[in-house]
Amino acid sequence: MATTRQLRISFLVALLMLIGQFLLGMAVNLFVKIPTNHPGSNPPEYFSGVAQSVTWAILNGHILLSIHAGFGLVLVIASIGTLIQAFGNRRRDIVVSAVFGFIGVLGAGFNGGSFLNYHEDFSSMLMATGFAIAVVSYSVGLYIATETTNSTSTAT
Repeated sequence: MATTRQLRISFLVALLMLIGQFLLGMAVNLFVKIPTNHPGSNPPEYFSGVAQSVTWAILNGHILLSIHAGFGLVLVIASIGTLIQAFGNRRRDIVVSAVFGFIGVLGAGFNGGSFLNYHEDFSSMLMATGFAIAVVSYSVGLYIATETTNSTSTAT
């Protein structure tokens, strides 16, 4: 079972990773021209296109794009770890926060893949929306975990 302290650390690390990913994404947006014709672009089927596009971005894309795409995969794995810890803690409010954080990260990731596939600005907007959902969710989780700690320490 994950302790409240471990969850606070997980929520804080998730927030720091999201901020790093946001800054990388802004650098990609400002300084990288993603070609419209690369492996995975304009696929007839979304998921295989995302797999090809993300693989291309990591292995052959501009260095900023490679780091952004690779770090996005790390962020998905970290959000799964936070979710597992939250389930182990068995507090509904913490679990809900971790679930919404995971959904935000996953939504941002899939829309990043969609942007690579189709080059639609709306995908970028949805990526930012997923980021915002994750930031708010993990911030609420951090607050709840901190309040839990403060109320237990004052009760003793």
